[in-house]
Amino acid sequence: MPAYARPARLDEALRMLAGGETTILAGGTDFYPAHASTPPRRDILDISAIRSLRGITEQRGHWRIGATTTWTEVIETGLPPLFDGLKLAAREIGGVQIQNRGTIAGNLCNASPAADGIPPLLALDAQVEIASAGGTRRIALPEFLLDNRRTALARGELATAVIVPKARHAARSHFLKLGTRKYLVISIVIAAATIEHEHGKLRKARIAVGACSPVARRLPELEAALAGEALGAGLGAKANASQLRRLAPIDDVRASGSYRAEAALTLVRRMLDQLGAGE
Repeated sequence: MPAYARPARLDEALRMLAGGETTILAGGTDFYPAHASTPPRRDILDISAIRSLRGITEQRGHWRIGATTTWTEVIETGLPPLFDGLKLAAREIGGVQIQNRGTIAGNLCNASPAADGIPPLLALDAQVEIASAGGTRRIALPEFLLDNRRTALARGELATAVIVPKARHAARSHFLKLGTRKYLVISIVIAAATIEHEHGKLRKARIAVGACSPVARRLPELEAALAGEALGAGLGAKANASQLRRLAPIDDVRASGSYRAEAALTLVRRMLDQLGAGE
């Protein structure tokens, strides 16, 4: 029978991880449904009791979101407009019960192409803090997400926090999701963006699209085209299909690839119009 451990300290958890094959459990919102009829075969390390892994703090030059911070905590914490997109995404992740249990690092480590939390974190230029018995390292989120359900975590490593750098200018963000209904649905297309602005002009944009590739992807060609543009409701007109060519939408039971490609452009344009207008 697999063993179950719930340590209260990070160093204890890292020692256990160094011992061999272990399943890390945080909120359990994906783990429990996956094992409803099939018992787990590997040892389980429950990190939910480690207080140092939870909470959102402002630090010099960045914000730190602990790995086991729940989506409800993201919604309820007073944060600047930079985080508005992440808060909107948090409200779309399952129902309230899931938001109360699901964690920000769990969403990342699950690495689903349709994970609602990933595009807004890409648009925030987030990094993932990773710890092991040998020390701590940080990795940019695009480098952390390797493929569908695959991350850069090595054996013995644990994601401990998400690091969000502070913006150099006034900043705000947005998030839009397309599904077959408003709530409790797997996304067909997700779009998220962060803009930094000064004196009525856009200084920097970061735009990401999810559910249209094996991993959510930034749109650097569109980001570059937006630099220096005047803010306004027509900002979305600057987006065109060629700037989304890095995406690789597929046909599945939820939508065709061609529909996803068209919907992604529509969502990006709509999102930029709303951001440009200050909505």
